[in-house]
Amino acid sequence: MEYKVTVATGTSEYSGTNNYVYITLVGEKGESERTVLDNPGLDFCRGAVDDYTVSSAADLGPLIMVRLEKHKYWVEDNWFCRYVKVSVPGQRCSYTFPCYRWLVGDGVVIELREGTAKKLSDDTLPLEIAHRKAELQERQKTYRWLAWAPGIPKCIDAKSEADLPQDVRFDNEKRSDFVGSLHYALLELSLKKLAIKFGKSWNDLDDFKRIFWKLRSPIAEYTMKHWKEDWFFGYQFMNGSNPRMITKCKELPSNFPVTGDMVQSSLIPTTTLKEELKKGNIFLVDHAIMDGIPANVIRDKTQHIAAPLCLLYEHPEKGLIPIAIQLEQKPDKDTPIFLPSDPPLAWLLAKMWVRHAEFQVFQLLSHLLRTHLVIEVICMATLRQLPAVHPIYKFLAPHLRYTLEINCRGRTQLISPDGIFKKVVSTGGDGLLILAQREYEVLTYRSLQPKFDFLDRGVTKLRDYFYRDHSLMLWDVIQNFVSGIISLYYKSDSEVEQDSELQAWINDVAVEGFVDVPGFGLASELKTKEELITLLSVVIFTSTAQHAATNNGQFDWCAWVPNTPCTMRHPPPTDKDAVTMGLIMDTLPDISQSCVQMAITWHLGRPQPDAIPMGQYVEQYFTEPAALKVIDKFRKELKELEEQIIAQNEGLELQYLYLCPSHMENSITI
Repeated sequence: MEYKVTVATGTSEYSGTNNYVYITLVGEKGESERTVLDNPGLDFCRGAVDDYTVSSAADLGPLIMVRLEKHKYWVEDNWFCRYVKVSVPGQRCSYTFPCYRWLVGDGVVIELREGTAKKLSDDTLPLEIAHRKAELQERQKTYRWLAWAPGIPKCIDAKSEADLPQDVRFDNEKRSDFVGSLHYALLELSLKKLAIKFGKSWNDLDDFKRIFWKLRSPIAEYTMKHWKEDWFFGYQFMNGSNPRMITKCKELPSNFPVTGDMVQSSLIPTTTLKEELKKGNIFLVDHAIMDGIPANVIRDKTQHIAAPLCLLYEHPEKGLIPIAIQLEQKPDKDTPIFLPSDPPLAWLLAKMWVRHAEFQVFQLLSHLLRTHLVIEVICMATLRQLPAVHPIYKFLAPHLRYTLEINCRGRTQLISPDGIFKKVVSTGGDGLLILAQREYEVLTYRSLQPKFDFLDRGVTKLRDYFYRDHSLMLWDVIQNFVSGIISLYYKSDSEVEQDSELQAWINDVAVEGFVDVPGFGLASELKTKEELITLLSVVIFTSTAQHAATNNGQFDWCAWVPNTPCTMRHPPPTDKDAVTMGLIMDTLPDISQSCVQMAITWHLGRPQPDAIPMGQYVEQYFTEPAALKVIDKFRKELKELEEQIIAQNEGLELQYLYLCPSHMENSITI
């Protein structure tokens, strides 16, 4: 028998190899000869799709797997294989063996299963079952859990990204761009500091314009023009980088003694605060989680933190506007309630303190904890408990791309004791971990499901809440997609319950990953298809839409530093009449801190050059026509949804496009 073998090499830089590559075909009736893949000229060049002939003394029967080996020629040269295809000339049958892995080292051997997705119960041959077991044993040695710090989700055991297996590392282009873009931004802003004649504080608010050179965006410029306006301040609670904090206020908190007379001038004349509370038009943003967080010390100077409460009113004409702000959780004579009728600079500074709290919460909790660290748990459990042939592994793999490396870089470069947060952010150092631990204590699985999140916060009818509207549309499309895939491989609830690999996966997620959070609400076993569909929908939504909502706009909302300051250098004001422009400038980040804030938010929030948009599966793990049909339907529904979002934004001066599928990545890569 002669088999035609097609081997595809990766398309990214350094994917090709000049090493020897051998292949063995493994079928139900035996194995082929171990064959070196060698055509005249160069083989396995970057992006190449090469054809070879492999001989066998007899018919191998249905093919089960292929075995690839790589041996060095002169020097060791890693190789990225996309897939292997095998066909029998004169016969209609052909086989695809997805790979999407690196062969690293001299003499490395990997075995690839035929592409049809199979649960453990679908495998009947001892060879197939043994392969699954061996693959998981090897992966569990490679991907080990680590408690990086107490009171937060577990992560991968790696001191830095250099310790990660090559299969989960950035491609070379991504790595070069990641390092280069940050250096570019910091250099760009260092030049600005020199041009400004670097000093401690800015002189006035207009001075911040002097770092608006090449790093800019339309929304950042819009923010610069409108950031003082109350409607714009309120808008950001719905459609800024932290759109998950606002809740309906049914009654005023006991520690926020706002009276009707205080806010009457902000309401329409024919109503009262009591009536608007009953109607559901009063909303609250409470940063109680910030109370008592230790402040960072930067260049021997203690920074300052507040835990504000902000009352908002959905005005029939002006939209959502702030009507009262208290900067600490315990009211007393030194904690005044700031009002729009106060001296303009006092009201402006009070709003800045709220926005400063928003910076801490969105970066560390909404973004880092609730997307990056949550998805890392899923990523680890998937790699440890699901073999590559399992349908759920195939389903999740594209949505976990690069997540382990970006999280490792976050731990070593952003939130480490000598990271960027320590240098410029008020919660840097001990504060950020305490803040994350507090949020983790109250984190719930329910809150990660958008329908419940909006319902529980009482914001289902809030006007112009584009984040909510687009999230719910996306959730429905995602859930339909997940349901379509799951229905192909699980015909009943009992099949879910009896899938031992799937049960090991959910146990790893719930018991190992989300450790020490008894109120999280995710069971350690899956009993129904519906439970599985919901969980996978949460994973896809979190790794795409939720991450995009909190990450992709951070430069837009933070580039104009007074709008969302990363730190505050003076304590919150206690006397409204004592607020001067000089106090404001001495409170806001200094020139150096402002430049780093602008650089890091541009670096993390900009579109990535090798981004794979949501729903685009460059790496095709599924090979069955039925699964490919479901994926194609998903793409079409995403395209229709995007058209709907664009149509909704038409004519709007301030557009909300963060949740357009083409603007979101398939996974958390930044």
